[in-house]
This record gives sequence, structure tokens and C-alpha cells, in this order.
Amino acid sequence: MSTALLFFLPLLVLTLAICHLAARSSQSAGDFFSAGNRIGPWQNALALAGDYLSAAAFLGAAGLYFAAGYDSLVYAVGTLAGWPLLMLLLAGKLRQLGCFTVSDVLAQRFASRRLRALTATSSLLVTLFYLIVQMVGAGKLIELLFGLPYLAAVALVALLMVGYVAIGGMLATTWVQMIKAVLLLLCGAMLAWGVLAQFGFSAPALFAAATQLRGDAVLLPGAALSDPVELLSLGLGLTLGLLGLPHVLMRFLTVPDARAARRSAAIATLLVGGFFCLNILIGYGAIALLPAHPAFFDAGGKLLGGGNMAALHLASLLGGAPLAGLVAAVAFATILAVVSGLTLAGAAAISHDLWAGLQHRAVSAAEKQRVSRYAALALGLLALLLSTLFQQQNIAFVMGLAFAIAASANFPVLLLALYWRDLSERGALACAACGMLASSVLIVLGPAVWVAVLGFEEPLFPWSNPALFAVPLAFAAGLLGSQRHALFRKVKPQ
Repeated sequence: MSTALLFFLPLLVLTLAICHLAARSSQSAGDFFSAGNRIGPWQNALALAGDYLSAAAFLGAAGLYFAAGYDSLVYAVGTLAGWPLLMLLLAGKLRQLGCFTVSDVLAQRFASRRLRALTATSSLLVTLFYLIVQMVGAGKLIELLFGLPYLAAVALVALLMVGYVAIGGMLATTWVQMIKAVLLLLCGAMLAWGVLAQFGFSAPALFAAATQLRGDAVLLPGAALSDPVELLSLGLGLTLGLLGLPHVLMRFLTVPDARAARRSAAIATLLVGGFFCLNILIGYGAIALLPAHPAFFDAGGKLLGGGNMAALHLASLLGGAPLAGLVAAVAFATILAVVSGLTLAGAAAISHDLWAGLQHRAVSAAEKQRVSRYAALALGLLALLLSTLFQQQNIAFVMGLAFAIAASANFPVLLLALYWRDLSERGALACAACGMLASSVLIVLGPAVWVAVLGFEEPLFPWSNPALFAVPLAFAAGLLGSQRHALFRKVKPQ
């Protein structure tokens, strides 16, 4: 505990100092929501990677490797596949339009309050699911290290995240994300180096040791992904979900122009891909090394602190208390940075899209910032309550559910609005509503909520990931809803 504090406290002091400096530099609403459009491509790439490499990508991925082996690689490949699409389809377009929310994009074409409210609601839903992931990871981490009750641990995280957003806005969030991304990449490299050192720097020897303990099944899809429908649905949700994540889309307004937006997305792709390669070594290192050390397991044979703590136990094995303290501090900084970006995205949806967008009067920039601060507080409290329901779930798995909603509710209507001129207001409403409702209802009726959270014996919907069904339904609703408009354009006299 004392070793971990040596790393925790300086990071906390550093991030709070950044918030203070950012608050002094943020003089306008543009500074608060988009850092004044003055972040360079490399800096924004680091911030993008920092936004994306969350607790699920580090703690959750290592835990999923330890629990299910190959399954974690599916999550990594699925999410990485979305980055080139993000660069090609959305990055430049969003910066050209000056939009940082889905509602903003649609407002360029349709002056519809109903549509703005609907898309803001779907963005808030995605943000909440993603916040749950981070809060669970933070709660388990602090609970293990400092012996705090889970509820007290997540309350501390909620307090800090609200403070970062309320004080520093986007500029503070960007600086914190950049520092955290560098620390996380270095930390991942140290763990991967330590694992390879145990096997003569031979990756084949590492995988051979893992298969000796678990059998060849550790290199094959597990029971959760043995169903091809489940696998395809997960992959589709992860790939397209990235293109609908509100806190990622916001990042493209922080750079000066469309070219810088595309460059930052390309660089971020390389950074994220590199970290996922390190994660393979970390995850299989946990499989091969941890079982020989009973001190990391409880009387029932389960990892202390739960499966999400596999990376932390591996760090303790490889480098003792100093490396474990560093990894814990970086993981905590990762969570704080990501929840800050998420909270800012959620607060922007509430203040910019709902509060300002739905009123019949002009809303001042100062009022938007004030509402954003209250919204950040409300989001923190709601995420705190919801995280108690999901605290036993693997956070990489819960992240997959957030991606499924983003892929179904945000991505289809965003793509149609940017690239299909015949999209009508009715079609956009149908697309967004069907995607959000279908993905949300199927998640609730599936094993992840109906069985694991609500306690029923059998799910009403057999698959945990709904994207394979919800995404096509959303596109079909958008196309059918716009059909009358499209036919009218074709027969209209020239």
C-alpha cells in the first residue's frame, strides 16, 4: 500500500495541477468544449489513444486473456479494425463541419428538436455504459490496493472525474490523456519485456508454456464465442462501435483542420495497435506465470480482487512492489483520464444538445458551461450507482456492450447523414430510434443483464452482443423512413 501511494499521490497532484492550469487558459466556451481548436496532430493522436485505451483495454483485456485466452484477442482485433474506418469516413468530415456530437452533424441538415433529443439520449446511453466500465475497474483496483469498500472507492473516482471536467474542460482532459497514454505505453512495454525475459525472449516458448497449463484451447475461441453468430455480432459491434463513441468523435474538433484530424487518427491507430500487441504478451504471460504462485489466489482458486486484476498481480510477480505500484498508479490514471473524457462528452450532450438545443431562446456560452458542470455531477452520481450492479462483470465484456449501442444507435445515422443526400428527417429519426431501442432491449433481454444482473435462469434473447441484428435494423429503418423522400426527388421535375 505504501509503495502504491508513492506513485498514486504524485500522479494525483500532477493531474490536479494540470486542471488548474487549464482552467486559467480556458477563457471561452470554445476552450472548454474543444480546447480552442489548437491541439496538434501528434498531441491529439496521443489524446485519442489515451481516450481509447481505457481500463477495459488494459485491466479488462489482461483479465479476459487469463480467463478465456484467445477471446480477448477477438476484442482487440475487432476494435482495432474500426480505426482505419474512423480515419477514412469520419475524421476529416467531422472537422470540416465543426461538429463534435452526432446531434451537431444532424443539425446541419435537419432543424429537428426531436432528432436532437433522440441522438443526444443515445450518446448519453453509450457514455453511461462506458463509464460503468471505468468505475468498476477503478473500484476493484482501489479496493484491492487500499482495502477501501467498493462503494467508497468508486465514490472517490466519481468525485475526481467531476472535478477534472468542471474545472479544466477539454484542455485539461487532453493534457491528462496525453500524459496517461505515454505512461500506459511505457508500462505495457515494461510488463511485456518482463514476461518475455522469463522465456528467453521467445514468444513461441511463452505460448507453449500457456498451452501446457491450459491445453490448446487457450489458443482457440472459448465457449462464450464458440457460436458464430455471437462472434460475428461482437466483431461488428466492436468495429463499428468505435465510429459512434461520443468521447472519440469530440476529439476531432480540437485540431485546426481536417488534414490534422485525419493525421491524428492515423497515428492513434498505430499507437493503439502497438499496445494491443503488448497486451497479447501480458495476457498470455499471466496465464503461464500466475498459476504457480498461490499467493495471488484466494481459497476458492480465484484471483484476488477478481479477474480484472491479472495485470496487477503479474506486475507484482515480475517486479515486486515497485512495479506493482507503478502499474496500479498508471491504471488509476488511465481510469481517471478516460472518465474525464467520457464525462465531458456526456456533459456536452446534456448542455449543448439537450439544454441549449431544445430551448426556444438563445443560450449563452456561460450558461452552457454552468449546465455542463451540473451535468457532470449528475453523470458521476448515476455512474456510481450503476457500477454497483455490474461490479462482478468482466469490464472488457461490458465495454463490448457499450460498443454495440454505439454501433447501432450512433454510427448508422451518422454515416447516412454524412454520405446519403436522400436521408430525410423521418428516416434519421427512424434510424436512430430503432438502433437505440433494438440494441438496448436486446442487451437487457440477453445473458449479460437478464441472467447476470437480474438473476433469471434463462435469457429471452440468446446472444450477449446484439449488433448483428440491431445495426442492419437501424440502416433499414433509415432507408425505409426516407423512401418517400427519395422517390419524390427522383420524380420531381427538373
